[in-house]
Amino acid sequence: MNRSFADQVFSIRNEQEFESVAMEVFRYQASENPVYREYLRQLQRDPADLRELRQVPFLPIDFFRTHRVVTGPSPDAVLFHSSGTTGLSGSLHHVLDRKLYERSFLECFRLFYGDPKKYCILALLPSYLERNDSSLVYMTDHLIRASAHPDSGFFLDKFDHLHDALLRLREQAQPTLLLGVTFALLDFAERFQLNWPELIVMETGGMKGRRKELVRAEVHQRLCPAFGVSRIHSEYGMTELLSQAYSSGEGLFRTPPWMRIVIRDPNDPFETRNSGSGGINVIDLANLYSCSFLETGDLGRIAGAGSFEVLGRFDHADIRGCNLLVL
Repeated sequence: MNRSFADQVFSIRNEQEFESVAMEVFRYQASENPVYREYLRQLQRDPADLRELRQVPFLPIDFFRTHRVVTGPSPDAVLFHSSGTTGLSGSLHHVLDRKLYERSFLECFRLFYGDPKKYCILALLPSYLERNDSSLVYMTDHLIRASAHPDSGFFLDKFDHLHDALLRLREQAQPTLLLGVTFALLDFAERFQLNWPELIVMETGGMKGRRKELVRAEVHQRLCPAFGVSRIHSEYGMTELLSQAYSSGEGLFRTPPWMRIVIRDPNDPFETRNSGSGGINVIDLANLYSCSFLETGDLGRIAGAGSFEVLGRFDHADIRGCNLLVL
């Protein structure tokens, strides 16, 4: 794999191109990723016999807790660590090419929201800022710098300062994106009221044990009147992925062209569905140097027109620190 192949990933425009590139990625990772190669061997699945994308097995995401899931011999460029439930270890994503991650999240953001320079980007991520190995903080920091707005930045727990900044930006009619972890947005919403219909409020999920878990619809019902907006945006991503899906409202997510959601039968992890609900499998072709075919612990539903919903998590799955809400 080389940068010219990465160019192919980010140039995908249709299903035929996606399947062609995905199969090439599969063959590469089946050969050069020791963990995925052994997993296929244990399943008695010979990569040479797999000719179609629907035949490709998905690696359970829990392997990122227990193994170094990498493709190729390069050393780590950056190591991301997920937060986990007390008593359970978090996932580690050994990212071999940080430029690939940066390209993925910047191109994805531009695809759904345009140039970051259009916005003042404010981030309310208190639990993540207390760590130095969060992929979400890494992404947000780069988006803040790409915005180049003097008021863009992180807010730890200074809600008064954040409120003042929002009032000032509203007065200036400055397009603004407020991205926050769910519990912090709810805490802010209980202290302040802001009537700004044009503001983009984006939740990344996660209560971090600070509040009772709520379904996404209930979270949005509480946030909309507090900010004076008609809808709440959402971001779906995780430590083990280098790409993100975005929702512009009602919890309906869309993926960039190099990422796909596949629904699996909740009772048979090797049986996938074209519609309905079940476990979420993700194909993220930006994961060139880890694994692009991942079986997550999330429950979801194909919603039609290329969109999907996140419904919760399997009972046995660890509650993640970001990008999901449990039923």
